[in-house]
Amino acid sequence: MDLGWLPERLDALLAEDVPHGDLTTHLLGIGGASARMQFQMRAAGVVCGIETAAALIVRAGAQAEVVAPSSSRVEAGAVLLRANGSAGAIHRAWKVSQTLVEYLSGIATTTAAIVDAARAVAPGISIVTTRKTFPGAKAPMIAAIRAGGAEPHRLGLSETLLVFPEHRVFLGDPASAIARLRQAAPEKKVVIEVASLEEAAAMVSIADVLQCEKMTPQDIASVVQMVAASSVRTLVAAAGGVNAANAAAYAQAGAHILVTSAPYWAAPADVKVTLGPA
Repeated sequence: MDLGWLPERLDALLAEDVPHGDLTTHLLGIGGASARMQFQMRAAGVVCGIETAAALIVRAGAQAEVVAPSSSRVEAGAVLLRANGSAGAIHRAWKVSQTLVEYLSGIATTTAAIVDAARAVAPGISIVTTRKTFPGAKAPMIAAIRAGGAEPHRLGLSETLLVFPEHRVFLGDPASAIARLRQAAPEKKVVIEVASLEEAAAMVSIADVLQCEKMTPQDIASVVQMVAASSVRTLVAAAGGVNAANAAAYAQAGAHILVTSAPYWAAPADVKVTLGPA
């Protein structure tokens, strides 16, 4: 999964780490030596960003071979990438490419853990992530959650309708306001965030999706039962605090969708780099 970065973006990543050349390699006089490099996962996980790491290595002036592409589930010790070229080029690309793979593979691995836990209980459940990506890093972080089996809930404010309580405080009559939304954007689904069973009951007839914020699995089960008794086709999304430890409980409760930010705070994967003479 190539992140789709233009060559100038790759060059900018390299320049951030090596703005005026690699002083140590230069002064040691080893830049022209033939070198090789290999990436391996120290623990089992899901790979992401490896194609972009290879592109960085190529931009630095070396050659790279992807062994385990993004989205691959690998065991401890699995080889992800091999590279060869001058020691100068290899050292120039080493740390930025390693770090990229570590961060993105950590996100992908945590995402996969949530997906696996939920779908072991409810195979058809949707796992989606919030828009709370680190500013400026949306594209790689979205690629990472997709590598782990999830999809983005919202890419931003411009393409989806999600009515928060912070919107409703400005509305006299939510039902009339939602009717205006549907008239203005008839092709869009209307998601309404609620924080209690009472709020869910008040909004169920005007929402396509009830996004239940920081509600327990027991609360979600009550909302699902209420929706079923209302004979509407509203979907129930559990949001706020969803992670690998509780995803199965929310799935068991009957949620149709799990909305999570947890992958974005994942610990980086541990990628072992072996570098030496060719």
